[in-house]
Amino acid sequence: MATPTLVKSARSTRSTIALKMLMAGSGLIFIGFLLLHMYGNLKVFAGEEAFNAYAHHLRTFGEPMLPYEGLLWVIRAVLLVSLIVHVTCAIILTGRAHKARTTKYVMKKNKGSSIASRTMRWGGLALFLFIVWHLFNFTIGKYNPQGHGTDNPFQLYVDNFETPWITAIYLAAMAALAMHLLHGVWSACQTLGLTNSARSRARAKDFGVLVAVLIAGGFSLGPIAVVFGLI
Repeated sequence: MATPTLVKSARSTRSTIALKMLMAGSGLIFIGFLLLHMYGNLKVFAGEEAFNAYAHHLRTFGEPMLPYEGLLWVIRAVLLVSLIVHVTCAIILTGRAHKARTTKYVMKKNKGSSIASRTMRWGGLALFLFIVWHLFNFTIGKYNPQGHGTDNPFQLYVDNFETPWITAIYLAAMAALAMHLLHGVWSACQTLGLTNSARSRARAKDFGVLVAVLIAGGFSLGPIAVVFGLI
């Protein structure tokens, strides 16, 4: 009777590894997108003309080979598939983790864990809600709290972040993003077999800190500059 159990356990282990690999892969896609998006947002420091030219170029990139906004729709499709994969894998892995835990384990599990790892799931949910709100704010609905037009990307950006409650939500989301990246990068490195020694684990941790500070910090620079009247 032991053999079927072992086979079932082996299949479950392989399935779990596959799910973690999918999470790592989709996570890397998100990091690549975030770096590019952050670069675009930093164009706000170059002034209204440069920022608006960048926003327009994104919509006309590849013409006439691609239709208007063709590149944006390709990026959106890739991100949507990656999000579905990432969230689905996270839900399945969370369910398996809950089933595998005992009461004694639950009591001890937080002793060696970090805040970033303990807030990973709730932070992910918070980021998902923020993404939905952010899309309605800047892309789908283009909400301007100052009552001005929304066809000027630079003005829309400035008007939004001159509104304290919007800036507060955005910066809180960036803090959540930093925590998510901090542990997510470490987990991805572990899944990809890059943490097999004390030295490599330390490097993976440092890399997670670098990515978290670079991306979350880069996104925060613009709103903070608007608040202090630098833009």
